[in-house]
Amino acid sequence: KIERPIFIVGFPRSGTTLMHALMSVDPDARALRFWEVMHPSPPPGTVEGTDPRIALADAEWREINTKMWKWLHCHPYNDMLGDGLPEDERTWAFDFRVMTPTAWWRVPMQNLSMGLPTDSAAQNRIHKMMLQALQYRRPKKYWVLKGFHGFRLKEFFETYPDATLVWLPRDPVQVAPSSTAMMRDIMEGIVGPIDMVAEAKMHLERVRMSIGNTMTNPLIDDPRIHHVRYKDFVADPIGTIRGYYEFTGRRLTPQAEAAMRRYLAENKGDRHGKFAYSTSLLTDAG
Repeated sequence: KIERPIFIVGFPRSGTTLMHALMSVDPDARALRFWEVMHPSPPPGTVEGTDPRIALADAEWREINTKMWKWLHCHPYNDMLGDGLPEDERTWAFDFRVMTPTAWWRVPMQNLSMGLPTDSAAQNRIHKMMLQALQYRRPKKYWVLKGFHGFRLKEFFETYPDATLVWLPRDPVQVAPSSTAMMRDIMEGIVGPIDMVAEAKMHLERVRMSIGNTMTNPLIDDPRIHHVRYKDFVADPIGTIRGYYEFTGRRLTPQAEAAMRRYLAENKGDRHGKFAYSTSLLTDAG
């Protein structure tokens, strides 16, 4: 059974990965790991000793980081290699409904993130089955997950009726250029120079669609959703997480808080270089 999972939701570039990383070090929590979603079978709980897929995924991530070295500037979490924290969408790469860089980094093709068919109910079934397989025969913990579920809240809650979400909204004027610059750094490593005007237009369209969905979605005020402003989370990450734990009916234990504070101290956001972006990226895109 997948019981009372907690999910982190928000725009790309809105602090969701940092929140996910902090929650993932809670000793009572379990997060998806890249080595699990890149090589999910057999269930890890059935493997004796050190799972060889961990080293395999580490090697693949070294290849990714060499090819897309600029990506580390805006997403330093990639230095976790196979132990890194994928988004829930990564579980959907297996039926080709989502194409993420960690699924096709060796294939020289453009970003297709807005050009593939979707089936939210089917994708959530895949996600849940993968969680069930990954927790099989392993110590009981609760799942801490991250994904862009805002467009599919109805199907999401049908799959996980006892789940809670923490939603991190950020100023869209900052989201659009940041996500555009991130995708530039990724795609230049895969296909070389890209059309930045076209890329910026795509990200503007995505942000506008997200805002429209958020403002009109009848489930946006569902009592299972906890809304936290990005700048409030940045100002007090641990306090924000403590508030979300209280929202879910859980307690932030001293052990979990200590692990989170240690993570913050040991993992500075600019450890691989400064990530720079500007709203000027959006000028020609309208």
